[in-house]
Parts: sequence; structure tokens; C-alpha cells
Amino acid sequence: MPIESSAIVLAIASFLDYLIGDPWNWLHPVQVMGWVIGGYSKWMLGRFSGATVRRVAGVVLGIGMMGGSGLVGWLMVWVANRIHPVMGMAIASVMLASCFAGRSLRRAAEDVLQPLSSESGASEESLVVARSRLSRYVGRDTEHLSRDEILRAVLETVTENAVDGVMAPLFYAIVGALLPIGSVPLALAYKAASTLDSMVGYKEAPYTDLGWFSARTEDVLTWLPCRLTVLSLVLVSGNPGRVWQVCCRDAPQDPSPNAGWSECAYAAVLGVQVGGTNTYRGVTKHKPLLGDALRPITVERIERAMGLTRTMFIGWVAIALGLMVVEKGILPL
Repeated sequence: MPIESSAIVLAIASFLDYLIGDPWNWLHPVQVMGWVIGGYSKWMLGRFSGATVRRVAGVVLGIGMMGGSGLVGWLMVWVANRIHPVMGMAIASVMLASCFAGRSLRRAAEDVLQPLSSESGASEESLVVARSRLSRYVGRDTEHLSRDEILRAVLETVTENAVDGVMAPLFYAIVGALLPIGSVPLALAYKAASTLDSMVGYKEAPYTDLGWFSARTEDVLTWLPCRLTVLSLVLVSGNPGRVWQVCCRDAPQDPSPNAGWSECAYAAVLGVQVGGTNTYRGVTKHKPLLGDALRPITVERIERAMGLTRTMFIGWVAIALGLMVVEKGILPL
């Protein structure tokens, strides 16, 4: 795809995600990925029990989903371009916008925060509503969470998914835009890796062997965009030295090579503390504490976290478009 077309696609897709997000009741690429992953996993787990076979099947699943998703995306854009270049850019823009979860992430957070933001936000009725809504978006048990625990859960979700749902897909979209392949294939391939990790990338049975490759691949693919996100937060924080010091002190304690860094960076910028005790299907787990509890977690601070993500997203897009303008001037097509 010509560099100028890639720039237009990236700009339109970013605007579509900011303005609309993922329309309800529309078929989404992640849904299709989920159907394929779920069907394959159910078949493999039901048919084979050997660890080696399942590990090989996990490699096949990971490579097949990521490569297949990127290839399908590329073919759809290629066919649309053969019909008309404008159609090609339209299809590419819509598909790329589906890879960005910025609007969807904000909508989910606001859905949970809404009952807590009203005048009766501390009432038991508001807490019941917030717990119920939160259960749609997180894996932890929510039935008995206090208001502070709900707010912490929302902030942790917002700050972890800011990387794998927003900034990492954008990173690979930018890389693809600077290459002849275009943004869509790389962004879809990363989205497949992220979906695989969320569906089968568990250490617990029955996914221990089937999901190992997906979990490690997603960690590797997210490593660089996560560090660039942390660096961006450090630069816009107003106190880069302290934020970086807190990240270096606390983030390595988290078992995740990426989630700990993203959550810690946001916590350091906001002056709050995340982590602690969570319960998953009745099993209590303890996560390391990240950041310093200089301030309480509030609705306003969660909104600021989402604003930071939006600022970084716009900044990365602006830098990418600038690079494309420079490349177009240096390398005439």
C-alpha cells in the first residue's frame, strides 16, 4: 500500500475508534478469532491428552491464528483495492479501527463508574449495580467488592488494557504503515496474539500445554510497545525521575513482564497504589503492590488515566503521520 494511503488509513481508523468505537451487534474480527480458537481448543482438549501433542498443537494454533488473521486482512484489502483504491482504503480503515479498543475500553470503564459517580454512589444499591457491571469485564470475583476495591479493579483493567488493547495494536499498525504491507495485517496478527493469550494463555489446566506458545508469544510481541508506553507516560508525567524510579522498584515484582510495568507506570503518574488481594472463582491470589498510596483511587483519577491513554494515542499517531510525510518526501513513489 502506498505510504500516503497508509497515512490516510491510519488517520481515519484512529478517528473512527475515537468517535464510534466498536458498534454493538456488528461482527467483530475478535469474535471470529474467538470462534476459531474456541472450536480448535475444544477439539484438541477433547481428543488428545498428551502434553507433547498439546504443546505442538499450541504452536500450530498460535502460528496459524496470527498468520491466518494477518493474511485474511491483507487479502481483503488487496481485493478491495483491485475494485477501487477508495474501497481499499475504506475497508482497511474499518478493519484497522476494529483493532483499537480505546473507545470500547472507555465505554466499559464508564459503564462501571456511572453508578459510583452519582449522589448515591456509596449506597449498597449502587455498589450492587457496579459489581454486576464489573463482572462483565474482569475475571476476578466481584460479588463482595467494596467501593475502593471496585475502583482499583477498574483502574487495573484500564491501565493493563491500555497497552494490549490500545497502544500495542497502534504500534504494529504504525510499523505496518511504514512498510509496503500496510497497517491491517500486522495489527490483526497482534490482535490474534492478544486474543489467544486471553483465551488459552493460562498456566492452569487444561490450557497449561495448549496455551504456552500463545502466552509467551504475546509477552514477546507486547514487550516493546509496553516499554514505549511506559516511556511515554514518564515523559508526560511532569515528574519523570520519580515515575521511572517507582517503575524500576515495583514493576519487576509482578509476574507478568508487561502488565506490571503498564499498571505501575500509570499508578506512579497518578500517585496511587494498585495490586493486592483478588479472588478468582473462590481462589485467593495476591499480587504485588505497585506504586505509592499518596492519594486514593477515585473516579476522577481513573478518568485521568483514560485521558493519558488518549493523549499518548494521539501523540503516537501524530508522530507516525509525521514520519510518513518525511518518508514520502525522501522516497518518492
